[in-house]
Amino acid sequence: MKISIITATYNSGKTIADTLNSILMQTHKDIECIIVDGKSTDNTMDIVNEYVAKFIDAGGGDSIKVISEQDDGIYDAMNKGIRMATGDVIGILNSDDFYTSDDVLETINKSFEFNDVEAVYGDIHYIKGNDKRCVRYYSSKGFKPWKMKLGFMPAHPSFYCRRFVYQKYGLFNTDYKIAADFEQLLRLIYKERIQTLYIEKDFVTMRMGGVSSSGLKSHKKIMSEHLRAFKENNLKTNIFLLSLRYIYKLTEYVRRK
Repeated sequence: MKISIITATYNSGKTIADTLNSILMQTHKDIECIIVDGKSTDNTMDIVNEYVAKFIDAGGGDSIKVISEQDDGIYDAMNKGIRMATGDVIGILNSDDFYTSDDVLETINKSFEFNDVEAVYGDIHYIKGNDKRCVRYYSSKGFKPWKMKLGFMPAHPSFYCRRFVYQKYGLFNTDYKIAADFEQLLRLIYKERIQTLYIEKDFVTMRMGGVSSSGLKSHKKIMSEHLRAFKENNLKTNIFLLSLRYIYKLTEYVRRK
C-alpha cells in the first residue's frame, strides 16, 4: 500500500533535514514524499534538493515530488499536496516535526491492511527545540467523535486517511487561518462518520511553537474558528463546552514517555 506524506515548507532550513531523514528511514518503503514549498528564502530548498537524490536512490523517481511556488498559507500548501498525491493513504508531516520511530508507517500500513477503516490516528509528543525530552504528551486514546463538541480532536499530525475520503468529502477549508485541521476532522469524523481506528503508538515528535500553540490571541482565534466550524457544518456546541478541553490539556504537560 502506497502512503503519501505531505510536508509544507517555508524557511524551514533549521529543521527540514530531520523531517526528511525520518521519512527516508521508515521501514515501510512504498511511500510518496511530497514537498510543497512556499518560495523559501533561506536554505530550505538546498536541503530538499540534497534529499531528492537520496529518495531516488532509495525508492526511485516516483518516491518524491517537489514544488516551490507562492501559496496562500499552510492549508493551501497542504491542499496542493493532497491533489498531487497518488498514494492509497495520505498523511501530513510538518516541516519542523519528525517520526518518533522508524516503524510508524509500517504500523499504519498494517492497520489499514487488517482493518476495514477509512482513517487511523495515534499519539504524538512535544519537545522544545532540539532537546529530546518530552514536555507534553498528546494521547488520542480516549477520543470519541462526540468529544469534538468539547473541543477535543485526535492528534492531527497522526491522522492518516484513504485518499478517496478527501475526494469524497473535500480538503482543508482555507478560509480558516488557524483551525482548518479541526474543521476538517469535525467534518470527516463527527459529521460524515468515517470509520476510524486508534493505534496506541507515538507517531510524531513535534517541536513546541507555531501559530496554533502560542499566545492568548491565537487561543481566542481558535475558539472563534471552532465555533464557526460547528455552525458551518450545522452542528451544535457552545463556548462553555469548547472551553472544557483547556482543563484536560493541563494534564498533558505532566505526562512523559
